[in-house]
Amino acid sequence: MSAEIGTATAGIVATRLSFLDRFLAVWILLAMVAGLGLGRLVPGLGGALAEVTVAGVSLPIALGLLVMMYPVLAKVRYDRLGTVGRDRRLLVPSLVLNWIVGPAIMFALAWIFLPDLPEYRTGLIIVGLARCIAMVIIWNDLACGDREAAAVLVALNSVFQVIAFSALGWFYLQVLPGWLGLETAGLEVSVGEIARSVLIFLGIPLLAGFLTRRVGEKVKGRRWYEARLIPRIGPFALYGLLFTIVVLFALQGEAITAQPWDVARIALPLLVYFAVMWAGSMALGRAVGLAYPRATTLAFTAAGNNFELAIAVAIATFGASSGQALAGVVGPLVEVPVLIGLVHVALAARRFFPVTATASAVEAAASPEGSAHV
Repeated sequence: MSAEIGTATAGIVATRLSFLDRFLAVWILLAMVAGLGLGRLVPGLGGALAEVTVAGVSLPIALGLLVMMYPVLAKVRYDRLGTVGRDRRLLVPSLVLNWIVGPAIMFALAWIFLPDLPEYRTGLIIVGLARCIAMVIIWNDLACGDREAAAVLVALNSVFQVIAFSALGWFYLQVLPGWLGLETAGLEVSVGEIARSVLIFLGIPLLAGFLTRRVGEKVKGRRWYEARLIPRIGPFALYGLLFTIVVLFALQGEAITAQPWDVARIALPLLVYFAVMWAGSMALGRAVGLAYPRATTLAFTAAGNNFELAIAVAIATFGASSGQALAGVVGPLVEVPVLIGLVHVALAARRFFPVTATASAVEAAASPEGSAHV
């Protein structure tokens, strides 16, 4: 019976996907190609896009990220965050995966795959230290993860990012390589710079989403908010995502297309990293007894990385034309298509999680909030 309910729910969710949602992988691929093409065909476009920055990130990318995150954070039911905060089966594994396991795996993969390329290796390690606080919200929502749990874990990652990023950079680039007799590298980034990045890319859309729900429900009620307002603003998350991808790849299009072999070498350890982190986290969530929505949230928050912070740090420390910056740019080149693919893997994996709900679960999936719309 539970398997039938799970199958029925999956079917209802699939049929309610909009045209944009249903072919999201295609739009993302087209956005990447368009960005790369613009970067190669329009002379000086990359320089113009990088002319004005916010927290070390190109202003158009910053605007795209804010537009992308706001609708999803406006969907969060903030009155449910307390129940998520008390779930130690979710919080403890998330902290361990994000701040111990993830950086250690990326460090190991960087040295295994790029022992002769120190610049790219350092860039990959920086990517591993920057835990995701932005696009993971999109992937989690598409995979029907727990929206409130994602908000809590993203907030936790933000706090730990401010506290731990510089210290972990010092440990993985200087201390640990020194202990192992390996080549060391330096990383200069202040706590203030990281805090500013977190405040802008998470704080602004989080505050806007919270105020939108608070005011909307107070003025019009929750039914109107869920049934009328959310469907109107929801699609802008994907518009912001696609715009961000176009600008990002236009900004670095020449560097990516001019060094295809280097890109391939950087991409290989990233592919291994995303696959290992996501699959391992999903399995851990299942093992500790998390239901599908929270196990999915655990997996995506552990596998995703904050590429905008990694790129900003690499550019600020080593320069825009450095190998470290190129490694940071290749991060989203790999992460975006891989994680959108893992969204489909996650939806298919729901059959392996216990379904305790009754037929009401099917009705919930058919509601505007229960759909997979971002």
